[in-house]
Amino acid sequence: MEIKHNTVVGLTYDLKVSKELDDIESEPFSVEVRDEDDPFFFLFGNSGLPEKFEEYLIGKKQGEGFLFTISSADAYGDADEELIMALPKSQFTAAQGFEPEMLEEGNFLPLMDENGYPLQAKVLKDLGDEVLLDFNHPLVGFDLHFEGEVFEVRAATAEEIAHGHVHGDHGFQH
Repeated sequence: MEIKHNTVVGLTYDLKVSKELDDIESEPFSVEVRDEDDPFFFLFGNSGLPEKFEEYLIGKKQGEGFLFTISSADAYGDADEELIMALPKSQFTAAQGFEPEMLEEGNFLPLMDENGYPLQAKVLKDLGDEVLLDFNHPLVGFDLHFEGEVFEVRAATAEEIAHGHVHGDHGFQH
């Protein structure tokens, strides 16, 4: 079966990123490796991933390799200053599952939006009674370099299509 809309796709890959600074592209460095023990699964056409990511994979079959680069503009774009905000430390209590060391600079806080969907924010600075958080995607501003292989392709179930995500061993358990 080939990758197309409403298929469940499993990938193994090495994701490297690079950034252009002063018209000089940095050397790509690895930020994520997904191997046969931990492949990445998603519902094609409803992944929430950059469009170019799916464009480069459409039509590929199980066992096929891939190698492509997505520019930052086609990936997660540039940082949005409106997504950097100071919030009171009092919002991050032990009762809510937060430990003080989680608010240290450079850490990523696991959070949920108003609809209960998970998101994360990077701690930029301790401001005393407040903490400065960056809600931009962690890969904003980076070119993405993918090299990998299609691990599995199968038809999505009606339930997966209706729910918009993969179920079972490699997805959500309801």
